[in-house]
Amino acid sequence: MDTERYQLTYDELRSKFNMQLTGHINFHLEDFDAFKPYLDFSVLGSYVIKNGYSDCYMLFIDTHTKKTQDKQIADVYEYQTWGLAYLKYDFGRVKIRPETMVDKISELIHPIELDFKDDKAFSDTFYVLVDDRDKANAHINRNFRNAVMDIREDDFVIEIVNHTLIIGSRKPISPERAVYLGEFVCKIAAL
Repeated sequence: MDTERYQLTYDELRSKFNMQLTGHINFHLEDFDAFKPYLDFSVLGSYVIKNGYSDCYMLFIDTHTKKTQDKQIADVYEYQTWGLAYLKYDFGRVKIRPETMVDKISELIHPIELDFKDDKAFSDTFYVLVDDRDKANAHINRNFRNAVMDIREDDFVIEIVNHTLIIGSRKPISPERAVYLGEFVCKIAAL
């Protein structure tokens, strides 16, 4: 089933974007918190999207974790699709995801989230954690926030480590949802 989803996702992305196989590139995914929960992960395939601006990438990742199922510990392997873009500016470390009710309540007690006073809709929709408020305020501008607001995906995380942005979900996603990630990284690369 996962190999079928992988092929369908690849076919759908290929029909929408000018994608080419990259060969081996070390994207330094181990630097991202999104991959810390896994015992192991590997890049099954990486593809560059040539969009006329700055290249961006789609990554097919094989993850390995252990989960308890029926009182037994089982190895679980999943295929995931992630988008990656290299950014012109250093954002520091940033995490962006849809904001939950729990986030809103905990924010009342421990205000750690970065909010944008000039963009209440964005701040009400997304939970933004940063390690350098000055860098984040300088570079998470209106165009960047608009690109995030345009994502038609409801279960995703965006993580930025300095100049590298990834977007994806820890869950396997459909080919159509992978296209949304591809559209997003193309928009970000164009900025």
